[in-house]
Amino acid sequence: MATATAPDTTAAAPPSMLLRELVFGAACAGALRAAARLGLPDALGEQPAAPAELATALGVEARPLGRLLRALASYGVFTETPDGRYAHTPLSRLLREDEPGSLRAIALWCTEPWTWQSWSRLDDAVRTGRSVFTDTFGKEFFQYLHDDAPDSAAVFDRAMSQSSRQSAEDLTAFLDLTGVSSVADIGGGQGQVLANLLAAHPGLHGTLLDLPQVVAQADERLRPGGEFADRARLVPGDCREDVPVGADLYLIKNILEWDDGSTRRTLANVIRAARPGARVVIVENLVDDTPSMRFTTAMDLLLLLNVGGAKHTTASMTALIEQSGLRLHAVEPVNPYLHAFECTV
Repeated sequence: MATATAPDTTAAAPPSMLLRELVFGAACAGALRAAARLGLPDALGEQPAAPAELATALGVEARPLGRLLRALASYGVFTETPDGRYAHTPLSRLLREDEPGSLRAIALWCTEPWTWQSWSRLDDAVRTGRSVFTDTFGKEFFQYLHDDAPDSAAVFDRAMSQSSRQSAEDLTAFLDLTGVSSVADIGGGQGQVLANLLAAHPGLHGTLLDLPQVVAQADERLRPGGEFADRARLVPGDCREDVPVGADLYLIKNILEWDDGSTRRTLANVIRAARPGARVVIVENLVDDTPSMRFTTAMDLLLLLNVGGAKHTTASMTALIEQSGLRLHAVEPVNPYLHAFECTV
């Protein structure tokens, strides 16, 4: 069946139209959140469906649902057919719960209720150069999630797991582990990257170091009785204080973004623990001119709002690496939004 596609308004649109669309960016984010929370992408199958059919399946009103579908289709999330039905696009499929590489949890995380209040105070964060979260909610970011927003904390956990699954696959394909018998994943969360590496390299041994409450929820493949338990070691701790781990390769992914002081302490702890010649691979989202600039710069601003942190440029990460005493050999893309800094001690 022929389908109507989202109009391309960027080529000839006047600046006034483009700016109007940009300032209504919250409408797009809100529409994505509504679709994900309603289960709309999951309700739509392989055949196009009318808004009334989908409304019946979801137990919602048909006319507002049609308006939501129309708005999303203008962004290429769903597409409208000539007879007024709607079909999936690659974007809408990524909002399905069962889609490989699903981004549903991430779409929900980035539009949680507290985000709207935080974004409204971005000017304050720019004026002061610090997080506005505590002033707004009375507690630091993670304490607020733990104490006052457990549902949001659960969404955060699911979103991080979704993100980690994809990056784990990409990193496993990217890393050359020739001559490496042991890997330490520093601040590695629940250890999905480490588990993938152990699965791909049967002779490899690995250590996961993260905060006690994080390690307690480690990937079940790494825990006692798990598939890789005999080759995995779980170490509770804070890498900013100590890295009590010896390894051939140290992997440090997306944790050097709080402040330069904690980054320097973490790198110094790794160097102190490592033998001369050990590899250190630092993986970061960069805010240089990459294909994912809108995504990474948005994450950078959200870090400023929530915890006062910042994403790195190639130059800022390189400077911190060189100041630490590590020897930097190469900077290479892992995927469109992750870059690896290959170093040795």
